[in-house]
Amino acid sequence: MSAAAGEVGEAIGAPAPAGATVSSIGSAPDDATLMLRYRKGDVRAFEMLYERHKGALYRYLQRLCRSPDVANDLFQEVWSKVIASRERYEARARFTTFLFHIAHNCAMDHFRRAARPQEKGAQDLDALADELSGPGHERPDAAVSEAQLRADFKRALDELPAEQRDVFLLYEETGLGLEDIGRITGVAMETAKSRLRYALSKLRGALRQHQSPSLQSSVS
Repeated sequence: MSAAAGEVGEAIGAPAPAGATVSSIGSAPDDATLMLRYRKGDVRAFEMLYERHKGALYRYLQRLCRSPDVANDLFQEVWSKVIASRERYEARARFTTFLFHIAHNCAMDHFRRAARPQEKGAQDLDALADELSGPGHERPDAAVSEAQLRADFKRALDELPAEQRDVFLLYEETGLGLEDIGRITGVAMETAKSRLRYALSKLRGALRQHQSPSLQSSVS
């Protein structure tokens, strides 16, 4: 991820608006305020937005596309589109929704270019399980169990249909609600909810072997 961040760092300064200024911004303005300041030429405002959201954005892209190289390329593309759209930006929705809508579209364009049609899926599930792993720190084999849990989780995530994986990652990485996720992915809120429920059901089922009996009963 450091390579991607470095390349975008170079791109940040280059396309700044004519007459751009660098301000010293005090106490953490909200995202929309920062983007509006960048729209007026405040480069420091964009740098703050980038620092604030780069981690979640990169994780979303990497886990969605399952390729660091593709994620790096899309990471660059997303921020380039944010920069290019600065003059048209209006604070009609949360900046996070705006950013991840761009990211989602870039990823879907990549899948289409790669001739990898998105799979369909639709079933139901329960609420998100807060704990996917059992109390491994109490066992002598904790380190091995933790590594196996992570491997099993990654495999289960990779095996999800792309639409479900997308919604799950947006839910996990952005903190947005289902209505915003529906806007990002271009579906109704109920469709986004159904995809999230199905994804969580599969992930929870894949990791059930790592959970203690009490935890299994609490999430059933």
